[in-house]
Amino acid sequence: MGGIRVVARIRPRQSSEFERDCIVSAGSPDGDSTSPQPSMVRIPSFKNEHEIYSFQFSSVYDQASTQQTIFDNEISPTIKHLFNGFDVTIFAYGVTGTGKTHTMRGGKSLAERGIIPRLLSSTYRRCRKIEKDSGGETSVGIALSYYEIYNDKVFDLLEAPEKRTSTGLQLRDNGGKTVVVGLTERPCESLKEFEKLYDQANVNRSTSATKLNAHSSRSHAILCFKVTMTTGDQVRVSTASAIDLAGSEDNRRTDNGKERMVESASINKSLFVLAKCVEAISQNQTRIPYRESKMTRILSLGQNNGLTVMILNLAPCRSYHLDTISSLNFANRTKKIEVREIENEPMAKGCSRPVPALTGSSVQRQPLRPLTTAVHNTAVGTHLASQKGDKPAKSFSVYSDKPRTSGVQTNATRETSKRSSPLKRPSDAGTLSFSRPAKRRSPDRTQRPSAAMSKAAIEDMIEKKVTDLLAARALDHTPAAPVPEISEEVSRRLKLLEQKIDGQDDSREQGLTFLLMAKQHSVRGEDKSALRMFLLAKEYFPDNAKLEMKITKLQTKLKEKQLAVERNIDVNISSGNRGLAGGKVEKATASLPKEESRRGGRGVFDDDYRGPTNISEADCDSDDSFRYRPKGKRAMKKPGGSNIMHDELGDEPETPRTKQLLDIVNSQDIKRLRLLRGVGAKKAEAIIEALCGGDGGEGGCPVVVHSLAQLGHLRGVGAKTVENMRAGLEGL
Repeated sequence: MGGIRVVARIRPRQSSEFERDCIVSAGSPDGDSTSPQPSMVRIPSFKNEHEIYSFQFSSVYDQASTQQTIFDNEISPTIKHLFNGFDVTIFAYGVTGTGKTHTMRGGKSLAERGIIPRLLSSTYRRCRKIEKDSGGETSVGIALSYYEIYNDKVFDLLEAPEKRTSTGLQLRDNGGKTVVVGLTERPCESLKEFEKLYDQANVNRSTSATKLNAHSSRSHAILCFKVTMTTGDQVRVSTASAIDLAGSEDNRRTDNGKERMVESASINKSLFVLAKCVEAISQNQTRIPYRESKMTRILSLGQNNGLTVMILNLAPCRSYHLDTISSLNFANRTKKIEVREIENEPMAKGCSRPVPALTGSSVQRQPLRPLTTAVHNTAVGTHLASQKGDKPAKSFSVYSDKPRTSGVQTNATRETSKRSSPLKRPSDAGTLSFSRPAKRRSPDRTQRPSAAMSKAAIEDMIEKKVTDLLAARALDHTPAAPVPEISEEVSRRLKLLEQKIDGQDDSREQGLTFLLMAKQHSVRGEDKSALRMFLLAKEYFPDNAKLEMKITKLQTKLKEKQLAVERNIDVNISSGNRGLAGGKVEKATASLPKEESRRGGRGVFDDDYRGPTNISEADCDSDDSFRYRPKGKRAMKKPGGSNIMHDELGDEPETPRTKQLLDIVNSQDIKRLRLLRGVGAKKAEAIIEALCGGDGGEGGCPVVVHSLAQLGHLRGVGAKTVENMRAGLEGL
């Protein structure tokens, strides 16, 4: 077993690319300075340039490497394995515009020749050397086939495009290998003949120009040449495949048209299936999706028996950053695939069938052969049909091993048998005649006498069989062990124990449910509901000291809350009386703590409390105490001599803007009021009417507004209107 040899090659920088944009470099592993050939590819991370990724392969060639160097180091050693009977597969992989076709095919000059021309040139030289060293005993022949996979259809490149069909050539499996049905295979005796065929075939290959590549390959090209070595009676055949894969494309960068996009979709699909195959092989999956694409079915990574070399072509520039990292990850998984390096066994040349002896018991019957021509068969069949008037006779005689039924032949039958049959072949003079050995007939079972059985005998036989079967089952059946009886007292105690266990589990579950509900009510600040749930849970956990402590704390908290509410009501009443006696307006929340005053006069113990002032036990025991109730609107008192309330505006200190607003309102000037934001003629008249005592003032005395909260309680004025009026003073 051996792995796939992966070789990375960084193409040279093009004229349109800058040196500062080159981010891919070749190097040796850290601490290994003795290796003459780099084996590491380094590239920075796409998100963090200070983080460097390193990928190690068999060999890495930088931008200065030549075609000759790559061929001598990587491809030339595989030629000797090719002549030893191993199959060789070489394929180039990479993104479009990274130099795959240049690596495989090369240019016209001698120095720019690619791997394929150099491989064929070395193969022909080795053929001549083998023939010369063997003294003519060994002959070597080379046959060439060249085809492409375009839009997932196989087309022969050695044939003219006019001869192509719309469906292309079909693939078949033959002995574990995938073959192309109807593919042309042409022998090549010399290198010049190969170059001529290769150049003509490349003209037929599908290529087109894109934004990234002026001569972009639009198909996968596979060149196969078969090396046949014949030495005496032995023939050894080995195959070398050179595959130039089309590169994956991003249509956003290539600006492909409609036709190019269809080609690009087919290319990307086949390469995606190839990546899936490599991923499945690396994870040791049972199913490898080779058949999802014709390219992967032909390439068959991990299934071909031979040597495999992958040439990874990389672009050095930053514009290919993500594509380069993707190609490196694919190559890193591919190098872990193991392939079986199995040598092709030589075959015997012209192996003849064994000739049977003419006498003795080992004489074998000759195989049936049809007559010479179909015309003769038809003529004979028509002649016999006209004679017998029955179905047409067979065109060849069939020997039957079935016994012939004994019967008396009629005269007509005897006369027909005496005639010479037209189906007989004339015997050759040179052939030896021998008698056919006698056949061994099987005994005729139809004539064997059978004793007739009566109905009673059949019934007796069935009854005897059934009796014997039941007796055998009775002997094999082992009696079951007796089950010990349980007394009534033990059964009763077990039943009581089960009931007790079930009851405890149910009660505990119900108690935990009440505790959970109490915790939820406590988090939301609903102390009454929480106390109710704790009291219900106490029935299931009677001796829980922690639960008793929580219930005591909640009861104390509710009592303090009730006292605080009553104290607030008393303060409001007393402050209202003082306001009536002295003619001054004071705030109802003056006697409350500072924390409660900031909250707008609400209790500090329970922010969500909106219940009545008196809490009775009936309220605590009611099932509706923990249900959700919408908050009702607070009763608003009209601004009069004593009805001063705390509103949403809060106890804001009197600023110059607030003082100016109060002066405008207390002036009762309708013109100045209409200048305020949000105040029209009707609203200004309503404010003046409320200030003149028409809104509940005693004795019709005018009302003086001392705060924004008092202003917000006037008829037709709310908190939002007060804010708009105050904000509009900036423009006055």
